[in-house]
Amino acid sequence: MTHNEFLSFETGQASDVGLRREVNEDGFLSSPESGLWLVADGMGGHAAGDFASQTIVRELVSIGRPGSSDDLRARFLERLSRANLVILEHANLLGRGTIGSTVVSLLVHGRDYACIWSGDSRAYLFRAGRLTQVTRDHTEVRALLDAGTITEEEARHWPRKNVITRAIGVTDTPECDTVEGQAREGDTFLLCSDGLTEHLEDHEIADLLGEALPPQAICDALVRETLARGARDNVTVVVMRCGPAPEGDLDRVYAGEMDELQ
Repeated sequence: MTHNEFLSFETGQASDVGLRREVNEDGFLSSPESGLWLVADGMGGHAAGDFASQTIVRELVSIGRPGSSDDLRARFLERLSRANLVILEHANLLGRGTIGSTVVSLLVHGRDYACIWSGDSRAYLFRAGRLTQVTRDHTEVRALLDAGTITEEEARHWPRKNVITRAIGVTDTPECDTVEGQAREGDTFLLCSDGLTEHLEDHEIADLLGEALPPQAICDALVRETLARGARDNVTVVVMRCGPAPEGDLDRVYAGEMDELQ
């Protein structure tokens, strides 16, 4: 259990190559001390997709302890840009076409959170018994849905369902979207690669997140169920639950607020 000045964090993580792939091209990072969690899903085959996802993880490991929400985001984006350039250079060296990786991240400082993502790896928030998809897939099928070109029913059977429209390492600078909010005690965040959502529906994910289980047990159960359903792709999940900050930390926060008022 790790905490900052306002919340404590309990984290679980699990990743599996699945039943049809030989290499796990997914990567993940859980750094509660920094207030950062992420999942990356590489594309481009062995020696390419796994390189891309692990490059993102390697760059972000050094993020350190930020001084503010803005500082955390600046550190994150600077390192993500660095990873983007490394992946581009590696693709040029290989000469086999585009390689890259999706990324979905959760940044928390104090009670402020931000989800920053590129691609179809997802972030969910489970709050007060309700599951919400925080991110919006950067995929061809999502774009067609948003444009009203196809229906939800057609989208479920769309033949190019996994074609993504954004990823890290495919453009000169990262193309990401951001959603911000305020975290609360009891909130549970789930980050996952599409290897999970290919096999589990949102209501099934919600059922597991709603059980009184530690985050690690939830991660293990999600991966186990994905494997039981055939696991056509790599599958990676990170679950983070927000708890109350220890009283000593709250005392320091209140003292700081009183100092500012005086």
